[in-house]
Amino acid sequence: MKIGLYFGSFNPIHHGHLIIASHMVNFSDLQRVWFVISPQNPFKESASLLNERHRKHLVDLAIEDDVRLKTCDIEFKLPRPSYTIDTLVHLEEKYPQHEFTVIMGSDSFMNIKKWKNANVLLKNYSIKIYLRSGFPVDPKMLKKNIEIVEAPLLQISGTMIRELIKERKSIRYLVPDIVREEIDSQQYYF
Repeated sequence: MKIGLYFGSFNPIHHGHLIIASHMVNFSDLQRVWFVISPQNPFKESASLLNERHRKHLVDLAIEDDVRLKTCDIEFKLPRPSYTIDTLVHLEEKYPQHEFTVIMGSDSFMNIKKWKNANVLLKNYSIKIYLRSGFPVDPKMLKKNIEIVEAPLLQISGTMIRELIKERKSIRYLVPDIVREEIDSQQYYF
C-alpha cells in the first residue's frame, strides 16, 4: 500500500492539516496518510509543545471516522530529537509491505538540505510537496521522486491557535469541534 507520511508536531491539529491529508489521498497515488507525531522537532522549541500523548489523542479524535487517515506514534519510541530519515528506515523495517512517501510543505522543503542525511532522503524517497505562500520550490529540485501536489491551503497555524486560546478567544472553525471540546475540557494551552 502507498502510505503518505505527514510529519509534524500537530500542536494542535487543525483543519489545515486535515485538508492537506485528505487532498493527498483524493488527488495523488497515496492510498492512506499517516500523521507522524513528532515528540521533538530538532528545528523547533519544545517549550510550547503539549505533551505528545495529548497531541496524539487530539489527532485520534480529529480523524476517528476517516479510515484513510491514521495516527503514527513511532517517533515516541525512537531517540530524540526525531530525524525523518531515521523514522523512514525504522518504518520500512517494520512495514516492508508498504511504500512510504514523505508529505511536506514547501517551507520545510526549502530547508531540506539542513536535514540529517538529506542527500539520502532526496535520492531514495518519494516526496510530495504542497506549496505554502512565500516559499517557492526551485524547479531544479523536482525529480521523478519529488513532486508538487497542488492543494488548497488555509492560513492557519498551531501558533495562532495557541495564542487565541491564551487570549480566551474562539478557535471554533479552525479545529474540528471534537478537538476544540477536548482542548476546552482539558484546559490545554491555557
